Formats: sequence, C-alpha cells, structure tokens
Amino acid sequence: MHDIRAIRENPEAFDRGLARRGLDPLSSQILSLDADRRARIAQAETAQAEQNKASKEVGAAKGRGDEAEFERLRALVARKKADIAQLQAEAAQMDDRLTRMLMEIPNLPLDQVPDGKDEDDNVELKRWGNPRSFDFEPVEHFQIAGVQPGMDFKTAAKLSGSRFVLLKGGVARVHRALAQFMLDLHVSKHELEETWTPVLVLEDMMRGTGQLPKFGEDSYQTREGWWLIPTAEVTLTNTVHGDLVEQATLPRRMVAHSQCFRSEAGSAGRDTTGMLRQHQFEKVEMVSITDAQGGVAEHARMTACAEAVLEALDLPYRTIALCTGDMGFGARITHDLEVWLPGQNAYREISSVSYCGDFQARRMNARYRPDGGGKPEFVHTLNGSGLAVGRALIAVLENGQQADGSVILPAALHPYLGGATVLGADGRLI
Repeated sequence: MHDIRAIRENPEAFDRGLARRGLDPLSSQILSLDADRRARIAQAETAQAEQNKASKEVGAAKGRGDEAEFERLRALVARKKADIAQLQAEAAQMDDRLTRMLMEIPNLPLDQVPDGKDEDDNVELKRWGNPRSFDFEPVEHFQIAGVQPGMDFKTAAKLSGSRFVLLKGGVARVHRALAQFMLDLHVSKHELEETWTPVLVLEDMMRGTGQLPKFGEDSYQTREGWWLIPTAEVTLTNTVHGDLVEQATLPRRMVAHSQCFRSEAGSAGRDTTGMLRQHQFEKVEMVSITDAQGGVAEHARMTACAEAVLEALDLPYRTIALCTGDMGFGARITHDLEVWLPGQNAYREISSVSYCGDFQARRMNARYRPDGGGKPEFVHTLNGSGLAVGRALIAVLENGQQADGSVILPAALHPYLGGATVLGADGRLI
C-alpha cells in the first residue's frame, strides 16, 4: 500500500514510478479524492465547533426567557448535528475509496531495476553450472521410466481433477528428502528460524501481503471464510501484523515448509502436462522482516540462500533480474532463479526472491521502534522460495536421468534416503 503523504509531497516521482511499470499517471486522481476527503473532514470539524457553541448558548437563552432565540439555537444544533453526520459519512466513503485505490496500485520499482515490458526484457545476472551433455535424448520428468511408477496423474485426476499429482514410493521419498534437506540447509547454514504455520488464514492476512483485494481469484476461500495460503509468505510475513517491535529484534529471518494452494486462474493452457504447475504443491519459503535500512542487503543475502540450495544439489541455474514490466505486484525488486531442465531444453523458474520495502507493512500496520528513540517506522519485508519443492524434484529427476530410465540422485540427498543413491528404472530406491 502506498503512502498518501509521499504522493502529496512528490506526485511526479509517483507517476514516474508507475510509468516504469507501464501504467498511466494516477497522482492527480488520487490527490483530488484525497483533497475532497480532507475538505469533508475540515467541514465536519467546523460544523462540530458551531454545534458546540450553539449548544452552550441554548441554556443561556432559555435562562433569560428568550424563547425565540432558544428555538433558533435548538434548530441550529439539530441542523449542525445532521450536517456533521452527513459530512462524516461522505468522508468515510471517500476514505474507503482512497484506501481501495491505494491498495490496488502495484509497488514502485527501485532505481536499479531494469526497465522493460515483459520477460523478454529481463536481465541475466549470473549463470552457475554447465548443463549436462547427454548421449541420448533426455525426456521430461514424467516420461522417465523410473519416475512413472511413482508419479500418478491418472489417480490424482480421479481424486481431485486436473493439475494434481499422487506421488508414491521412491519418487515420494525423494520429494520429502528435498524438503528436509532445504530446511536443514537454511537452518544450519543460513541461520533462518524454522517455523511451522497454518495453511488457513483470515482475510486480513491475505490483504496484508497483497493477495487481496486484487488477486482473490488466484487463491481458494473456504465456506467458513478462511483462505488457503498460496505460499507461506502470507503466514510468515503476517507474524508481525499489527505489531510494534523493537529494532534490536530485526532482522527476523524465518523459513517454513508448507503446502501451498493456487487456482492458477491466469495460466489456462500453460504447463498442462507433468507437475510443473499444480493447484496443490509444496514450498520451502523464506521471509525476512528488516528495518528501513537493511532491505537491499537482505535481498542479496536471501538470493544467495536460494542459490546455495541449487548449488548443493548440483543443478545448473541462472539468476535473473526481473524488469519493471515483469515484477510481481508487491515487489520493488525481484531476482528469479531459473533451473536448467534438460527435458524441456530450457531454464525454468524455481525461486522468486523479492524485496517489498514498506509496501506490505503499511497494509499490515507493522512497525518498529528505532533503537535511538523517535517515531515508530514501518518494517520492510522480503520473501523468496528456497525452493519450490516440486520443481526441485523435476530438476533432480531430469538432470539425473540415465539412458536405462534410472535417475542418479544428488549426493546431498543420500543421507536423507537411507544411503540410496539411485532411483532405479523400476521406481525403487537403490
């Protein structure tokens, strides 16, 4: 959510930021509504003062027997009371409209974010590892012989419909091992605090991290009003919702492994085969809560944490700076990590690491008290996948596939698989 005071102070800068996002200027529309709202508030305050004055004079007029003045003043008090109610109602309506408008405008990009319209204008920052040369034609994950017994889309469709999968046997165990490995790495090496969170949240929590009101169709809501989280970013970030924390407790670095749920409303026809894009999936999510000064450095740190997972799994990847036209709604800067998938002969996103500034904190009213005293400030928030577990499974299977249909598994997973090093062509761990 944007700061109306910042828009008042520098509307040109606000519109320049929107222009970089490919949006039309909005400052004049916002400030016009804001001015009308403030005028109603001022008029109500003036009417309240006039009512208070008339109320004091009513008794005096009654006491001296001036019935005409008494009736005039009493009628004036009644009119002012009605005026105040009307003006306050109008101001409240305008305040709601202004809040909705500010909540539906995306965050403004940092200066260092590359300008561009779409993913074609993103900038590669780094490339790690060399894609493996195969002496056979590599296939996609669901086509590997050793994977097929443990990746059942037919039964999942019978149970739940399209875009679901049932994992079994060795494949299910590799999937679980990946999540455990990621958690252990982040906790032991990166010093993130392991956290377990609900997957059902109140509407205010979805609003706090920006999924609502604009992107409600992308998520699922229960009959009771709870929302299923699209990522643990929602729960981890909202741990400071409505709080005033001490600056000394920042940064707060958290990690959670959770089920995630997305309707994929805007992805019709995309990635319909395999388990690349599912309604239900698992992620290991990182979230940091920082002060106003630490956000950019924390973003670099979080990106490195995600990269470390891919490097430990020996998976080739590249790090991309998203351009202004490709960034998510709440981000000021985003780095995507794209892992090499030989079955697709392409790099595909496996992590997105974003710095949101105080954009989410304003929606959550989450602040910190500076160490040296002074007025409380809004916290700054960051989130990033560390990693998407299902996509990591895809990458491990495709990069490790062998001509006979077996899969050689990364050494980092061996301790989590009871010493097994290979997913056999029959789907069993060896």
